[in-house]
Amino acid sequence: MIYGLQKGAGLDESVHTLRRKGQIALGVGRGRLLDSSGCALDGCAPIKTTSVANGDSLTLHLSRVQVEASSHAFAAILGDGSVETWGNADFGGDSSAAQGQLQDVQQIQASHRAFAAILGDGSVVTWGAGSLGGDSSAVQGQLKNVQQVQACAWAFAAILGDGSVVTWGDANYGGDSSAVHGQLKDVQQIQASFGAFAAILGDASVVTWGDAIFGGDSSAVQGQLKNVQQVQASAGAFAAILRDGSVVTWGDAAMGGDSSAVQGQLQDVQQIQASHRAFAAILGDGSVVTWGHADMGGDSRAVQGQLKNVQQVQASESAFAAILGDGSVVTWGDADMGGDSRAVQGQLKNVQQVQASLFVFSALPGTSAAFAAILGDGSVVTLGDADMGGDSRAVQGQLKNVQQVQASAGAFAAILGDGSVVTWGEPGLGGDSSAVQGQLRGGDSSAVQDQLGYTDQQRLAAHAVLQKFEDRSWAE
Repeated sequence: MIYGLQKGAGLDESVHTLRRKGQIALGVGRGRLLDSSGCALDGCAPIKTTSVANGDSLTLHLSRVQVEASSHAFAAILGDGSVETWGNADFGGDSSAAQGQLQDVQQIQASHRAFAAILGDGSVVTWGAGSLGGDSSAVQGQLKNVQQVQACAWAFAAILGDGSVVTWGDANYGGDSSAVHGQLKDVQQIQASFGAFAAILGDASVVTWGDAIFGGDSSAVQGQLKNVQQVQASAGAFAAILRDGSVVTWGDAAMGGDSSAVQGQLQDVQQIQASHRAFAAILGDGSVVTWGHADMGGDSRAVQGQLKNVQQVQASESAFAAILGDGSVVTWGDADMGGDSRAVQGQLKNVQQVQASLFVFSALPGTSAAFAAILGDGSVVTLGDADMGGDSRAVQGQLKNVQQVQASAGAFAAILGDGSVVTWGEPGLGGDSSAVQGQLRGGDSSAVQDQLGYTDQQRLAAHAVLQKFEDRSWAE
């Protein structure tokens, strides 16, 4: 309800002010204020300019915080559809220039150094390194009714409602799709390597563009790319799962683009995951087949006997972690990248999810990586390079009821059940919550902690309490 609206007084307030009063009264975080028909109200508009009348029933809709990461920064979508960012400003950690436009945000996608947010009206707002996708002004007029956005390291590709595609960013690495524009019709999905894109069309064929070195040229296997169900990418190659469970690969052979050595084993493939230079395929019987650079996870022979009843596989830059049916974890690949989990093996029980730092867009020479595993009790176990998020002891007491973990190149952000966010790892990559206390950007999330909290259960509670407040004044 709109409570305590005095004639000629409260109606001059903005929707944002009314929403804020509701949040305070209910003791909850940010949310969207919906009118009696369920439509979101414009927070900047005065109440008197909306269709809302005194006595109307309003709902404060609370959503779980969503977090996305570029190489060195994080962006969180809050409950009211606004966005808070932190981490390296040059990698999208500073969204102040776009902050006024970041309202009613539905999804966020990140490239190596930029972010793209899809708004409720289907438009897109970008920020970060301009030449690498942070500046979409050249195509802004085309970015309407956007359904999905995908990113490679240096460019973005948006699928529109009519199945066409709009691209921007570095032209050499997928930001210019003009050469295949006529083929990009009825696009269903897009996958990206480091510097190229692959689109699955409605007829299950594939169109690629970008740098040929990174898989942007699929002409050598085009005749085989029929009935494609899924596509996965390493840094410089692609792997497509066909309807019959077989796999077709292309791109840099040293990055998994040549699967000929294991082609006979690639039958009944269900899922594929990729590190920087290797692939791992889960078969229908729960076993795993790997190929690509041997030292980066392409050779799993040392643990092959353990890879049974595999449910999920996650990858860092040069290692893999497989969750088995009993909730245990098997790792392989570069030990410095999380490929050796012996130190925490006893803790890796009832694992639900695994996330890795140093994802494919941030393969930084001379660096290491880490994994973070969410257990069934909502706690977290980390492994790998301590400086890149492999040591979470400083925040271990806070890591309770963890729902999701997101990672930058060397830091993690965990979303808890109450909607708050805990970060750890390399300070300059968004992992240190004490480095820039009181600021809304930099390697610190502490300054936005008060804006990152609420639970899904409070959604119903909020509506119930609002009803109880029907005759209560919110006048301050």
